[in-house]
Amino acid sequence: MSRARDALVGAGFRLGWRLAAVVPEGPADALVEHLADRVAARGGPRVRQLRANLRRARPAAGPAELDALVRAGLRSYARYWLDAFRLPALTRERIVATVRFEGGEELRAALAEGRGAVGFLGHLGDWDHAAAWSSTELAPVVTVAERLRPEGVYRQFVRFRRSLGVEVLPLGDPTTFRTLLRRVREGALVPLLADRDLSASGVEVDFLGERVRMATGPAALALAGGAPLFPFVLHHEVRAGVRELVVRVGPRVRVPPAEPGRSAREQRRAAVAAMTQECADVLAAAVRAHPEEWHVLQPVFAADLAPRARTAAGGGA
Repeated sequence: MSRARDALVGAGFRLGWRLAAVVPEGPADALVEHLADRVAARGGPRVRQLRANLRRARPAAGPAELDALVRAGLRSYARYWLDAFRLPALTRERIVATVRFEGGEELRAALAEGRGAVGFLGHLGDWDHAAAWSSTELAPVVTVAERLRPEGVYRQFVRFRRSLGVEVLPLGDPTTFRTLLRRVREGALVPLLADRDLSASGVEVDFLGERVRMATGPAALALAGGAPLFPFVLHHEVRAGVRELVVRVGPRVRVPPAEPGRSAREQRRAAVAAMTQECADVLAAAVRAHPEEWHVLQPVFAADLAPRARTAAGGGA
């Protein structure tokens, strides 16, 4: 049954890429929005979790406003997948023409010097489109991807991202960090999704008024490689009838000064925490401004994770 299910999922992804390349954009957009609305109406654990996450971004929202925000969030998430399926069929000219880049002067200067740079991203907007654009307009792009199940789908996504000019390394592989370090020293741009801690070794930060554990990879890589760290925020806007992806780069995250009496390890740990918090603050402002484009349907806030931990340990509900 497991092999049959994996084969079915893999076939579904292959079909999605093929159909997205040939179905006209208008009907495809309408279809995925209709499907997203049906998912919102049906509810379920993922929809309830999205609602709980978005409530943090809009704490004053009433039930009706939150319902509308969940529908908009699911539509945006569906559009993300449609755009991902569609990207391999787009010309480079189309990919570049549909991106607006803002605030990246410091980043461009660092890349022009050949030093490489690290980006801190959240699951906001369309990071695949941004990576494809960056590989053409900024520098070679190297990133990390979670190993999806089934394995065939993961391999498809690796091939897909490589077709966009993006090198993908597997999350959790013991050689991945060393390879990222080498690439950034060679002048690559390394954008890393960090608003979900998938390694269980993240750092707790304040985010949207609560505690969230975020990945330390971006800050740790920047420190180890002597590379600048920049927060990236992404969202879409429609101008003159054209839907654009806005890629905004925040100011460079500064390494905090060393404190007397601390060991090198303690200094590094404190620096990673402070730099991750600074990036989290930038991301929080972006999520408040564009909550419907924050595509996180899993529990990430400590308050949501605690009941699960108690249940797993045999505690009460």
